[in-house]
This record gives sequence, structure tokens and C-alpha cells, in this order.
Amino acid sequence: MATSYDYAPLYRSSVGFDRVFNLLENAQRARSISDWPPYDIVKTGDDTYRISIAVAGFTQDELDITFQSNLLTVTGKKQEAAAEGYLHRGIAGRPFEHRFELADHVRVNRADLSNGLLSIDLVREIPEALKPRKISIESAPASMSAAPAQIEAHKAA
Repeated sequence: MATSYDYAPLYRSSVGFDRVFNLLENAQRARSISDWPPYDIVKTGDDTYRISIAVAGFTQDELDITFQSNLLTVTGKKQEAAAEGYLHRGIAGRPFEHRFELADHVRVNRADLSNGLLSIDLVREIPEALKPRKISIESAPASMSAAPAQIEAHKAA
């Protein structure tokens, strides 16, 4: 059961959010039919995240992680092994690809393969120029603003 949403009314009342609506539309369209291998996304801190993907049976050489313009892509492709000798083959080894849209200023910190789990640590680093900053409010001394009015009054007299 696929549900599609019409974002047109939101386009009329917002400016500059085009990318957000495009992400929502792409997420609906590009939703993969298979969620294999399973994965978790965990918020580990205020600005840190971890994606853990269960890649049992895959070696480091059979996995590829690519990050380009806010898109993190994880692919896996096993080397072809001889099928002979198996009485039952229950451990999946089919190729996969997972795509994760990352927010602005989120970067990959590190990746680790341990005990069949591929862990990818992410961190959000907002540049200093974009962080909120306190603006001081300056006020002119009251005596300075009254002085020109007194001078003008003396000239008129």
C-alpha cells in the first residue's frame, strides 16, 4: 500500500524549502523494496550519530562506503564462491546498496567492521560562521542627544 502526498500547498506558503520537499518526495519514490541487510540508526550524542549495518559474511574488501553531496552510499558485493558442498545455504550473500540522505554539515567521522557489524560514525559540525552569535545592543548616552537641541535653542535666542 503506497501513499503519496501532494506537497503543492506547502510550496505556495514557503520560500527556500524546496530541498526539503524534494527529499521527502525522493524518500517515498526511492524506498527500496528490500531492507536487507538490516540496519540501525542511533543518536549517540547531541551532534553524533551511528549507522550500524548487519553485514555478516562480508569482508572489508567486499564493502564500499561513499559520501558525496549529502548522500552516504553503502554497497556490498560478495566474491563468487563455489556453490558445491552446501547442503543448506541460509546466510545471504547477495549484493546490496543502502542510501542515506545526510543533513547539511554532517560528515562521516569513521567506519569500523567488527563482529559482522559495519558501524559508521557521523558527526554534525556547524561552521562558526553559521552558529548563532550574540549581538550587543549599543545605545548613545542621553547627554549627547540632548546637547544638539540646547545648542539650537541658544542660536534661536
